[in-house]
Amino acid sequence: MTALTIARLAASAGVGVETVRFYQRKGLMPVPASSGAVRHYDDDDVQRLRFIRAAQRAGFSLKEIAELTELDASDDRTRVQAITRARLAALDAEMAELAAARGLLSGLLHECTGTAAGPCPIIATFAAGGCH
Repeated sequence: MTALTIARLAASAGVGVETVRFYQRKGLMPVPASSGAVRHYDDDDVQRLRFIRAAQRAGFSLKEIAELTELDASDDRTRVQAITRARLAALDAEMAELAAARGLLSGLLHECTGTAAGPCPIIATFAAGGCH
C-alpha cells in the first residue's frame, strides 16, 4: 500500500490539491485520518480520484458521480445503465446542437466571404439575435 500526501495524490491524477479538497467537501473523496500534521492517501484513493476525473471527462455531473460510486458498492448495474443512457442522450442532444451551430456558422462564413458589399452577414445575424 502506498502512503501519499495530498500533493502526490493530486499529481497522480493531474489535478491540483484544491481539486482534491473540493471533492472531499462534496463527499466524493474521503478525508483520511491524520498521522501527525499530514494526512496520507492510499491506492484506493488514487483509484477513486482517477474514477472521478474519468467520469467528469465523460460528462457526468458530480451528483451522478457520487451515485455511481455508491452503486459500485451495491452492484446495481440496472441503475448504472440508466444513468449512462441518460448521459448518452444528453451528449447526443449536445452534439446535435453543435452540428446545427456549425452548419449555421459555416453558411454565414460562406456568405461573408462571398461578398464585400453591405453589412457582414455574421455580425448582422448576431446583432439581430439570430442563431437560435
